[in-house]
Amino acid sequence: MSRHLIRSLALPFLACVCAFSQSNLADQHTAAPPASQSPVQAKPPIPNLDKRPKISEATRMLLIQSINAEFARTRKTFPLGAKDIALTSDGKLKPEDGRLYQMAMTYGAAAKVGDRIQITNITFHDKSIYLEINGGPKKKSKWYQHVTISGMGGDVTPGNNEVGGPTGAALSLEFKNYVPEMTGPELKQLLDPVFDFSVKSAADVYLETVPPKVKEAIKNHEVLVGMNHDMVIMAKDRPPQKLREKDDKGVEYEEWIYGAVPQDVTFVRFVGDEVTYVETMRVGGEKVVKTQKEVDVKDGVVSLASATAQTTAANNNEEPVSDQPVKRPTLKRPGEADDPVIPRPHPMPQDRPVDPTGPSGGPPVSQPPTQPPVQ
Repeated sequence: MSRHLIRSLALPFLACVCAFSQSNLADQHTAAPPASQSPVQAKPPIPNLDKRPKISEATRMLLIQSINAEFARTRKTFPLGAKDIALTSDGKLKPEDGRLYQMAMTYGAAAKVGDRIQITNITFHDKSIYLEINGGPKKKSKWYQHVTISGMGGDVTPGNNEVGGPTGAALSLEFKNYVPEMTGPELKQLLDPVFDFSVKSAADVYLETVPPKVKEAIKNHEVLVGMNHDMVIMAKDRPPQKLREKDDKGVEYEEWIYGAVPQDVTFVRFVGDEVTYVETMRVGGEKVVKTQKEVDVKDGVVSLASATAQTTAANNNEEPVSDQPVKRPTLKRPGEADDPVIPRPHPMPQDRPVDPTGPSGGPPVSQPPTQPPVQ
């Protein structure tokens, strides 16, 4: 009797143990994905980079020969005179893109996204490689500015009144412990998040940094509301005509005009650095107007704004603006019904009856009764 009781209690216990162990395995499997949600790199990481020996003098010379005076396309905005930009060996950039754009707007840009730059100097430190582009962030002086000429009028330094400043920027490639051994292609791979050493045009490099919709619009030479000057130039080239006007509210705007009759004519209106209005007059007389924001450019970072605009219009109980041709203007109030159409003949001027009281004389004319206006 006790044996049957033990067996009956043992089976549920074993079932509970199996279920508990399976739940632990399931928890382990479900907990694994967050560890793999790291940013996906465009290229595989360089193997055993941190375990390699410290760089030798011979390798330094080879790297200088392979990358010094090399031309590339930049993937980031470099502020003029910036020397504190750092890129880690795992691809993280400091400061971030938004901060770099703000600095470029304040101090000027040594290079914008897609611009062609040249590496003009390379220096090796204990834990970093220091790279200068387009002359570096320091103010350069001429050789004759270090020469002093003494005479009866005193000491004179030629060119001392010349005004100059930095022409480029700098980047530090930082490592954890020390600069390890590497080849020239591996160094270019570490710099790939910032510089593109492949043979590409400025447009190709720039299109890699924008959303697919903006990329497709630029390829099709289409202007989206919300673009900035650089994006419009990338899509339509520089405008043949420009106008500066003020709208009804007194806001100044600049209008770029593309095309001429008998071809399609496009009017692109800027308020500041943002496109606010796009009007296209087609050959067949069709007029297409776009006023709703489609692209949002904030601190140099491009994102789509169509979903936000649709949500805002829905919250305000407004009908979102479409890109369809503009309807024919009307004087009717919203919701007012159309006037009833009464078919009646339209006599020609020579057949129209004349009132006898008028100067021309003629048979009397019976006037139709007037109808009250439609409310």
